[in-house]
Amino acid sequence: QVQLVESGGGLVQAGGSLRLSCAASGFIFRMSAMAWYRQAPGKQRELVAAISTGGSTNYADSVKGRFIISRDNAKSTVYLQMNSLKSEDTAVYNCNAVAYISAYRRPETYWGQGTQVTVSS
Repeated sequence: QVQLVESGGGLVQAGGSLRLSCAASGFIFRMSAMAWYRQAPGKQRELVAAISTGGSTNYADSVKGRFIISRDNAKSTVYLQMNSLKSEDTAVYNCNAVAYISAYRRPETYWGQGTQVTVSS
C-alpha cells in the first residue's frame, strides 16, 4: 500500500522558513520521481518543485532561489526547504510520487493528503 505522509507545515511570518517532509512507503522510492505541488484557495494546483531519481531538480519561477527540494533515498523521504516565505506562498502543499511499485510495471501517480502552510504578512 502506497503512503505519502507530509509533515512540517504550519503558520510562519513573512520572511521566515519552514521545512516540509514527505515520508514514503509501499513503493521503490529510489526509482521514483518525487515532487511538491501546492494549491491556494481559488487557484489551480501548481508544481512547486520536482526531483528526479538522479537528483536533478526543477522549480517554479516563483520559488527559485528560495525553495530547495531534496531527497534521502535511505529514509524514503523527500524534503522541501522553504526560505524567505511570502504571503503568496500560503497554500496546501502536497507530496507527489510517480511511483514504481515493481521494477516490471509502469509507474503510477500518488498524492499525499497535504499539509497547510500559512504565511502571515
